[in-house]
Amino acid sequence: MGKIPPSMRGAQLPVVSNLLKSHQQQLQQQSSSSTPPPKPYYPHLNSKNNKNNNKLKTRNTTTPTPTPSFRFPTPHLSDAISIFNSLISSSNSNTNSSLKFYNSILDSFSSISTPDDSFAFLNHMLKVTSPSFSPDRSTFHILLSHSASSLPSIRKSLNFMLSRGGFVPDKVTTDIAIRSLCASSPQPLLEEAVELVKELSLKHSPPDTYTYNFLIKHLCRNRSLTFVNSFITDMKDAFNIKPDLVTYTILIDNVCNTKNLREATRLLGVLSDQGFKPDAYVFNTIMKGYCMLSQGSEVLKVYNKMEEEGVKPDMVTFNTLIYGLSKSGRVKDAKKFLSVMTGAGHFPDAVTYTSLMNGMCREGNALGALNLLVEMEDKGCEPNSCTYNTLLHGLCKARLLDKGTELFRVMKAGNMKLETGSYGTFVRALCRNGRVAEAYQVFDYAVESKSLTDVSAYATLEATLKWLKKAKEQGLVV
Repeated sequence: MGKIPPSMRGAQLPVVSNLLKSHQQQLQQQSSSSTPPPKPYYPHLNSKNNKNNNKLKTRNTTTPTPTPSFRFPTPHLSDAISIFNSLISSSNSNTNSSLKFYNSILDSFSSISTPDDSFAFLNHMLKVTSPSFSPDRSTFHILLSHSASSLPSIRKSLNFMLSRGGFVPDKVTTDIAIRSLCASSPQPLLEEAVELVKELSLKHSPPDTYTYNFLIKHLCRNRSLTFVNSFITDMKDAFNIKPDLVTYTILIDNVCNTKNLREATRLLGVLSDQGFKPDAYVFNTIMKGYCMLSQGSEVLKVYNKMEEEGVKPDMVTFNTLIYGLSKSGRVKDAKKFLSVMTGAGHFPDAVTYTSLMNGMCREGNALGALNLLVEMEDKGCEPNSCTYNTLLHGLCKARLLDKGTELFRVMKAGNMKLETGSYGTFVRALCRNGRVAEAYQVFDYAVESKSLTDVSAYATLEATLKWLKKAKEQGLVV
């Protein structure tokens, strides 16, 4: 990474082709472990310091989807039956007794065929291999995981599982079905997922917290808040399935991303009323929302409430607070928290310093931001590309073009990429000061370093040159 040169410091800067022959090798290479269902997503897992991580990272399931040991060359049922018959006739008795072997074959064909053909293929497998092949619940879950094209297909798989295998849907079954509908292409079948989860809750097995929150997350992303709240109320009233801390965190994160901070505050109150103690992630999320609105005072209020609740701030908390205060023009207040965060065992990093520099540049104190860069490096904190781009943009805005040019040389020596905003501001500043040749050099570097696309970089330069020509004609620029 580039360092600030002494001159800047002094200036206050701181198909399986041959399937039968390879079959035995594939069986030997096949791992004894299987690939589990997709991992549930929870916002809490994004926080390294969350106390709930150990509870959320794993799920108990006994029906993983097997990894196929080979691929069928075509999706045609007749071809699959022919290949399977050849495999059975050429395989030894030990192979034929392996459930993983049969499940991998079924999974391979189901991944490229229609649900109806998959059912027919399983029926053929049972007919040819009986009694050596006795399918278990995981066998039917394979069919279910490949039936996401519509709700009728899911229902048909569930009925087939019950009638042909005698297996009543359990929580894992519910999870696979819901995830399959949510992963449907070209768009998730969320209304169908809601309908199915209610149906399974009534007849067989309600969702566990993982499945429930997984669906909540997808509903928040793709449906209105009214729809989500209606679903939560229905599940609570009809099946006594209540939202937990993770549910509220997902909801709060969603409304904060849509800048609905009033709803976020309401949900924070509901969360407390339900007996849940908000953790650092919840408070950080709300603080982030106020940062998006440049409401530094509200960010500070959330931090104070966090202290009152006895929730220990983490590194994200302090960086969010400093960013929010700096962005809203309260750099002096933001700087006070540098010692507070250090006292709490969290040392300022590149994010912390860049936030402060951004705020100082907004106030027109670009030289002070450069001094902070020197201080940052002296303390052993390595600035990143965002830090330099922030300063370059601030210097150009403050009409300190020579300092900006020298900082650009440092960036260039460190092979740092230019961001769109700093590039455009720098190029415009150079052209307005009659330094067009240097602007072309910056353009060349932006293209060579792949900082911007050729079209984007050239469009900015061309627009600036057009403005310069017009300004000269009007006598605005010499």
